[in-house]
Amino acid sequence: MAVRTATGDDALAIETIRVRGWQVAYRHVFPAEELDRQPVDESRWRARLLSPPPGWTTLVAEREGRVVGFASVGPSRDERALGELYAIYVDPDEWSTGAGRDLLERAEAVLRRAYAEALLWVLEENPRARRFYERAGWWPDGARKAEDRWGVRAPEVRYRKRLASDTDGV
Repeated sequence: MAVRTATGDDALAIETIRVRGWQVAYRHVFPAEELDRQPVDESRWRARLLSPPPGWTTLVAEREGRVVGFASVGPSRDERALGELYAIYVDPDEWSTGAGRDLLERAEAVLRRAYAEALLWVLEENPRARRFYERAGWWPDGARKAEDRWGVRAPEVRYRKRLASDTDGV
């Protein structure tokens, strides 16, 4: 498994993985017909990869030259001086192969360069992802929010992880 910084050429693979991930992981939360209607529109990712927002990094995991997952990190949208894991998705056909773990480890390493602590948001009704984060040392910090999508109010919980000890010089 190779993990590298994403380029504009990865936009279609990233968006395809994101859409497939939603279609499989959230079928019990959102209407199936809405999930199935999601377009694969790589333009947003292409623009973000070619000219990323300040502090953003997007990584991809490749197996045998094929992108099988991605993660995006950068400054927290909630709290100053903290980093955030904005997204991590692995193609459902590649779940439980180590791709997610490799991406998360690399994403945490990127965040660790600039932040002592990081946050992420996850759907409350995504037990698979929550177990994944908890096994990697992330914990829910009590913050919650909910957004409406396709007529469903889907609660999210915020997770937190200390990335560096006080002696790391971060």
